[in-house]
Amino acid sequence: MDGAGNVAQTWWDAVVRGFTDTHTTAVPLPALLGILACSVILSIPRVTWRWFGLYVTFIHELGHAYAALMTGRFVHGLRIGLDHSGRLVSSGRGAFGAAWSGFWGYPAPSVVGLCLIGAFAAGRSGAAMSVGALILLVSLIFLRNLTGILVAVCSAAIAQILILFATPTLVNYVVLALGVALSVGGVRDLFKLVGVHTRRRDRLAASDAFILGRTTGVPASLWLAGFTVVIAGSALTSAWLLWGMLAV
Repeated sequence: MDGAGNVAQTWWDAVVRGFTDTHTTAVPLPALLGILACSVILSIPRVTWRWFGLYVTFIHELGHAYAALMTGRFVHGLRIGLDHSGRLVSSGRGAFGAAWSGFWGYPAPSVVGLCLIGAFAAGRSGAAMSVGALILLVSLIFLRNLTGILVAVCSAAIAQILILFATPTLVNYVVLALGVALSVGGVRDLFKLVGVHTRRRDRLAASDAFILGRTTGVPASLWLAGFTVVIAGSALTSAWLLWGMLAV
């Protein structure tokens, strides 16, 4: 019992330390270009996107879940399919909460990516890792299928290991790399959604924009435009931050 208590205390001290410590790491140009190249490799080829896309889908669904919680809705469960499908079940009063939750799926990976890159640029990668570790642990209670549980457990376990054992420099690199990868993945997912609305309309019923249009009366094209504005804005801001790192 004392051993478990010591481990828990050590973990909690590491989480708290992430919020208080600041560490900056100069990223050489070859390393930054390598991170960008790996991010593209994760998101563009189908063979790698098949697996990394599951993590992007996980972040997508967490975007729905935490947006729902922000408006006082109750989250009943979250499922992720191997085909990158996802489903969040929540309940609550008022149309705004449902629309707000429905909107923040597709933008979530790009927004999270921007936050991670911004944290790295500010020397607060430790804080970003601590927040991520806590969010991933809490998110485990939402999952209702094996695929989702496996993705969440693996993500949470890696985050806890990094919190406990990684050096500040390694945490900085992981936060930067994950931020860039999610930014690229978010843009990739947007293009996929646009393709559903323009070329693969047989899959339209699964589109968040279509569902929001059907439930709110606001045309799906406007919801799609909203996704595009947030994702493009996040991607451009992320690119500006990365350019600043190159300038240094």
